[in-house]
Amino acid sequence: MFLGEYEYRVDDKGRLPLPPKFRQEFRDGIILTRGAETCIVVYPIAEWQKLADTLAARTVTPSKLRRLNRVIFGAAFSLTLDGQGRIALPSPLRRYAEIGDVATIVGANNCIELWDSALWNSEKASAEEQAWQIIESLEGQP
Repeated sequence: MFLGEYEYRVDDKGRLPLPPKFRQEFRDGIILTRGAETCIVVYPIAEWQKLADTLAARTVTPSKLRRLNRVIFGAAFSLTLDGQGRIALPSPLRRYAEIGDVATIVGANNCIELWDSALWNSEKASAEEQAWQIIESLEGQP
């Protein structure tokens, strides 16, 4: 489980260190893709496989599944950590997430999210305003 919020500098080569306590989870590889919001979602290989299996098992029309697969898998990149625990952010994803010189890494349960720090602060404020309403709507659900 990934928890917490961390801010790191992106170096001149577009590399971003991952928090040391997360690195072991990514020893087998990393998949990065676009998030639903303006961020990059980072999955360990095992979690990425679960996502792929879940999508393959969904009962949606073939055309909708093709479109979804294009969005999720077409924007994905497979990476490994370098010797210093960094990942090289692919330019298309970095542009999509509007990440500049500083990024915020957010634990999101089974994955992590990479955010431009200003966009993260805005998203966090919005999420905090709605959190209790969301929690209350979940009451009584399994």
